[in-house]
This record gives sequence, structure tokens and C-alpha cells, in this order.
Amino acid sequence: MAKRKSLVEVGEGINIRSFIPRSKKLYDEEVVKKLMDEFGYKSIMAVPKLEKIVVNVGWGEAVSDPDSLDVVVDELTLMTGQKAVKTYAKKSISNFKIRKGLAIGAKVTLRKTLMYNFFDILVNIALPRTKDFNGVSTKGFDGRGNFSFSIKEQIVFPSIKYEMIKQVHGLDVTIVTTAKTDLEAYKLLKYLGFPFKEKD
Repeated sequence: MAKRKSLVEVGEGINIRSFIPRSKKLYDEEVVKKLMDEFGYKSIMAVPKLEKIVVNVGWGEAVSDPDSLDVVVDELTLMTGQKAVKTYAKKSISNFKIRKGLAIGAKVTLRKTLMYNFFDILVNIALPRTKDFNGVSTKGFDGRGNFSFSIKEQIVFPSIKYEMIKQVHGLDVTIVTTAKTDLEAYKLLKYLGFPFKEKD
């Protein structure tokens, strides 16, 4: 039987290493100054910045169909430009037939250029393509300057072609910043163009 080609092999990936992402340029040229003026930081080093973005997909179907998780890994790799890794159950849950060590999801941790490029795609393409999109709720801040939210369908990402996928699924995104407060993190993301709801 012929080996299954991965979505990464047959899909249209995005070259994310050959340019300076728009959001990185915006941060350096405009956002740093805005934050320094607003919060009175004494040094550029004190200005909050994006540290990493973690993208995670939980995949309960892997319990009955382990091979289906390979497709999710491929999709996540295409969406982010970085090879995704499988995540494993830390403990057994008998009600869901999950045993410790079972692969039940996929995850990517993005930093530097890859992180900024994903942020650009997220803000300028993926989120606006979400059905009935009217902004992201601000309720996802964790009190330590980090922000988490969910996307219902992976097909909002331009690298995912509808005819390539087997099942529509969601994903969770966590944006980790160096901000010490949620207000500082909010302003950082807002100035970078993140589409928060105006009233929440």
C-alpha cells in the first residue's frame, strides 16, 4: 500500500523566514514609543513584547483512530510554519478511555520571526475570515499579561485548503508576553493590531 502523503507535502506552505513580519516592524517603529509614552518606562528593555505564541489542538478522536492525529499535526504545521508535535495524556481518564501516555493532541510553540509571522496571518487574514466575526473577547487575559482564546475552525487559515481536510476542528491560541499586567498586555496587542471587541 502506498504511503500516505502528508498535507505538508501536498499543501501550499508559506515562506515565513525570508522577510521581516509586518507586526515586528510595527513594534520596533511605533509600538515601543507608544508604550513608553503611555506607561513611562525608563528603558526600552522594560517595554512589554511578545515572547511566544502557543497553538494547541486537542484531539479526542485519537483514542479510536490514532492515525487521524497525523492529519492534525500536518495541518498545524501548515498553519504555523513550524513542525507541530504530538501531546500526550498526563494521566488516565477511564470515562473517556484515555490512558496515560496516549497521544491526544498537537501543539506548536512559536518564537521570534515565526511567532510574528503567525501573528500577522492571525490578525490580518484568519480572524477576519471567521464567520460573523466582530472581534475577540478580552476575557482571555490570565492576570499575568498573557492572553488565550479559541478559534472554531482551522479552515480560516489560508494555508488550509478545504478539499484537503478530513474534519473541521478548532484550536486554542495563547499569546505569552513579557507584560507584568493585563492592561499592559492589552495595550501591546491592541497597538499591534489585534482585533479586540470594542465593548466586552
